[in-house]
Amino acid sequence: MRFNCTKLVILFISACFFSSTVLAQQPAAKPVAKFKPPVVKTTWGRLSGIDAVCFAEEAKQLVVFPLKVTDAQNYSYTVVSYHLAYTRVGVTEDEETGKTMPTKDQVGSSFTATPLPEIWQKNLVEQLQKGEELFFYDIVVYDKQGRRFFAPELKITIK
Repeated sequence: MRFNCTKLVILFISACFFSSTVLAQQPAAKPVAKFKPPVVKTTWGRLSGIDAVCFAEEAKQLVVFPLKVTDAQNYSYTVVSYHLAYTRVGVTEDEETGKTMPTKDQVGSSFTATPLPEIWQKNLVEQLQKGEELFFYDIVVYDKQGRRFFAPELKITIK
């Protein structure tokens, strides 16, 4: 009995192909349980909601407070990250006429710790004035089982 080299090569390639196909198959994934996030509210000091209003002096005192997310039982959730957009009022000068005009611009950043970093606290205390807004959004928190979910936004208008 003589083996033909061509048959041996074909047999070897076939074995490699079928063994890699079997190894490449993944086991069926376990179904993920549906997650319904708890009803929570976002607060900064005494302020909460999308239409919070306060005076500039009060907001300047709040900059040292942490952003908090709590439920109806007053359980505090761990804040993982959030964004802050600060709409500030300024003045621009028309170079041709020399006239000044009020204007607004926006600065913002992402954060992974609360309260705000010292440089943000310092800038807000120095600059915050009537007509400006602080908008906390994309607030991500952990629940009791370590699952992440979004908390409600917080928008503060300075009067």
